[in-house]
Amino acid sequence: MEPVQAQRRPWVVGVSGASGTPYAAAVLRGLLAAGESVDLVVSRASRLTLLDETGIAFRDAHWRADLRAWLARGADGRPGAFEVTDAGLAAVRHWAAGDLAAGPSSGSYPVKGMLIVPASTACVAGVALGLSKDLLQRAASVTLKERRPLVVAVRETPLSGQTLKQLVALDEAGAVVLPASPAFYAGATHIQDLVDFVAGRVLDAAGVPHRLYRRWKGELGGGAASQGD
Repeated sequence: MEPVQAQRRPWVVGVSGASGTPYAAAVLRGLLAAGESVDLVVSRASRLTLLDETGIAFRDAHWRADLRAWLARGADGRPGAFEVTDAGLAAVRHWAAGDLAAGPSSGSYPVKGMLIVPASTACVAGVALGLSKDLLQRAASVTLKERRPLVVAVRETPLSGQTLKQLVALDEAGAVVLPASPAFYAGATHIQDLVDFVAGRVLDAAGVPHRLYRRWKGELGGGAASQGD
């Protein structure tokens, strides 16, 4: 009998149309830095947000070049802020949002779990109701039914009562509801620090190691001290 070959088991990263594309970029960089593989689903609505927030047009036919430009850009809009290697990009597989026959649409497709960053209220509603209107929602539904980790980084304020009910439904279904709420105890001095804190908390929820923010050590004044470094 031939030995079983190790399967590629990526994290599915879904990017919905909420504001906050720098959060998605930081999570993607963190996953790749940790040596993880990624299956990327960029919704149609998120492409408009990405274009508005960064000036980058994400195109299915040129996704690798567009992803490189996106990941290299800092949260402050500065291009070339981060190095993006060919090896890192090689760990990413892109699926078109309208491709409902894609790998992540099936529970038999091996993945570690799914991270939705950022998650719009429309995305939250679709996943909570099991609509599966596009690949992002379908992949999230599959993640829940297969009892795999699902992290939903909702980015909206204020939240309506209906959205709150849908978030409770996702929590009860086993998802981690993680509002994109930056903290300041880590000693943030730049917008990238605030973005990286949220991205780091997403990776924490997924159990992926990273060094994106300074962790709380039980000592008051640590954040202020780090600002003087």
